[in-house]
Amino acid sequence: MASQNDVTVPIPENKSVDEVIDYSQRGQWLRAAVLGANDGLVSVASLMMGVGAVKHGIKDMILTGFAGLVAGACSMAIGEYVSVSSQLDVEVSQMKRNGASNKESQNDQLPNPFQAAAASAVSFTIGAMVPLVAATFIVSREVRLAVVVAAVTVALVVFGWIGAFLGKAPVVKSCFRVLVGGWMAMAVTFGLTKLIGSSGL
Repeated sequence: MASQNDVTVPIPENKSVDEVIDYSQRGQWLRAAVLGANDGLVSVASLMMGVGAVKHGIKDMILTGFAGLVAGACSMAIGEYVSVSSQLDVEVSQMKRNGASNKESQNDQLPNPFQAAAASAVSFTIGAMVPLVAATFIVSREVRLAVVVAAVTVALVVFGWIGAFLGKAPVVKSCFRVLVGGWMAMAVTFGLTKLIGSSGL
């Protein structure tokens, strides 16, 4: 006769790694990091290409790129902090309305504004360093511009691959989208700056 105090212990089923990991939980920090690196890379490279279209000196390009790095990192951090803080306020208010029972579990899932801001600023800086380092020691303007484009192209592919790998997204589609977007930004900035500079404004 079975005892009434028998305890049934559930045995967990074998699950694959993809089933255990919730990739949607990576969305917050992955979005901030990838967007920050992409923005730093493309915006600073485009600024340097624009200046390089009308200025021959290496100092002009480097100073423009450095100013873009500092301004962009600060802007990304502040913007991400404000955005995630607003999201946090909404989720906390929703938790209070729903009367969440497991507050510790809920708090672990809440977005962290400081973490998102730091990730954006650091990743923007990392991306922005690519064109700066590529152009630093090259005297010839034509060679310098070509090296910046080549370095940015490689970095765009790498960033696209990292984002696709971590988010389990299609690699080719992600790399192509990031690469074409970066090329277009640099080309438009270079062309418009060259046009305005040649008009004598």
